Amino acid sequence: QVQLVESGGGLVQAGGSLTLYCTASVNIFEFNGIRWYRQAPGKQREFVASINVGGKTNYAESAKGRFTISRDNVKNTMYLDMNMLKPEDTAVYYCNADLLSRDYWGQGTQVTVSS
Repeated sequence: QVQLVESGGGLVQAGGSLTLYCTASVNIFEFNGIRWYRQAPGKQREFVASINVGGKTNYAESAKGRFTISRDNVKNTMYLDMNMLKPEDTAVYYCNADLLSRDYWGQGTQVTVSS
C-alpha cells in the first residue's frame, strides 16, 4: 500500500522560509515523478513543482526562484524548500507521485503566510 505523508507546514511571516517534507511508504526511487501541488480555500488545486527520476525539475512561474524541489531516496522523503514566502503562498500543500502509471496523494500540510 503506497502512502504519502506531508509535514513541515505552519505559520510564517512574509519573507520567511519553510521546508515541507513528504515521506513515502515505498522506495521513492521507484517513482517516475514527484510533484508538489497546493490548494487555497475556494480555489482549484494548482501545480507547484516537480522532479523526475533523472533529477529534472519544473516549477510553476509563481515558484521559480523561490522554491526548490528535491528528494532523498535513502530516507524515502521528498522536499519542498520555500523561501521568500508571500501571503499568496498560503494553501494546503500536497505531495503527489506516480508509480506504474498510478497516482498517489498525501493528506496535505497547511502553510499560512502572514503579512
